[in-house]
Amino acid sequence: MTRPAESTGPIIVIDDDAAMRRACEAALTRAGYAVEVFADGPSGLKRIEEAGAGLIVVDLKMPGMGGMEVIKRAKRLNSDIVAIVITGYPTIDTAVEAMKTGAYDFLPKPFTAEELRVIIARGEERRLLAIEAKRLREERRAQAHKFITFVSHQLQSPLGAVQQYLDVLRYQAGDSMPEQHRLWIDRSAKKVTEMLAIIGDWLTISKVEGGRLATERCPVLWQELTPEILENHATVAESHQVTTIDEVPADCPPVIGDAIALRMLLSNLVVNAVKYNKPGGEVRVKAEADQAEVSLSVSDTGRGIASDQQEHVFEEFYRAAGGSAAGTTGTGMGLPICKKIAEELDGRITLDSRPDEGSTFTVILPRSPTC
Repeated sequence: MTRPAESTGPIIVIDDDAAMRRACEAALTRAGYAVEVFADGPSGLKRIEEAGAGLIVVDLKMPGMGGMEVIKRAKRLNSDIVAIVITGYPTIDTAVEAMKTGAYDFLPKPFTAEELRVIIARGEERRLLAIEAKRLREERRAQAHKFITFVSHQLQSPLGAVQQYLDVLRYQAGDSMPEQHRLWIDRSAKKVTEMLAIIGDWLTISKVEGGRLATERCPVLWQELTPEILENHATVAESHQVTTIDEVPADCPPVIGDAIALRMLLSNLVVNAVKYNKPGGEVRVKAEADQAEVSLSVSDTGRGIASDQQEHVFEEFYRAAGGSAAGTTGTGMGLPICKKIAEELDGRITLDSRPDEGSTFTVILPRSPTC
């Protein structure tokens, strides 16, 4: 039995018991696997971070960093890694906890070399199936992106031409155009504009899903992006009688991200906070950080979002009903784009909203290690 060619590095065994490390190494080496052993979690994780790994065997009870923490950190380094827990203190509770942490299987000590090889083989099968599933998802995503790009460009050209023709009609008719005709042309032009916006957002969603939007991974400072975004939307905020307030501290640490994608994300959140606000309302942009993450929140003082609608706001084309923005235009794609950008950058976005009080969207991203 040999280790598959698709393997991501050797099997990593982490156990503080030297005899157990030697036994695991011998059993797996005889089965044709490449194996590396480590006496503690930090050294094993350092090896995984530097060279990668597809499968790890971790002792549950170790001094210092225990097996549960090792698995959590290994999953952060590689979400597809397959983790197998071994322990001399097996209980149903610890097995359940290990599975919740992300372990694939659980092997109580003492075990035979054959039992170890069987469970490793199952783990390898699981890993290879996950690789194939990921490949198929990426293939479908690429095909979908190709289709969306083709259809979108085919639609953009005729719609752009229609928009130009409507503009020419308005210009040539001037003040002599009957009011009813002008109304029809204005409505048609508005619908064309909305369709072009939907196509643009559709293409953006496709780029994000294909990993082609947030391509950079560089330190980005929210305190540099926020003033620019608020200034860009100052006219819209003024027309809605909304005050924008920048409360991002000057010493806010950078996040790991793509400046262009994060500019789009923040712009979408600010525009929504303005449009769905009340006259005389406020939009506040704040940021705070801990040792691992930076959180940026955009809060408004609008009517909020009903609890039964909150779980849907990140769905494509969904627009919450009954808000203060009745009559506002939009594609319903802004928040899905924000969510996909945040997730592509290994972050997340949350919503806290209360009817008649307002909404707060918070983007949490990894803090840049350079700070």
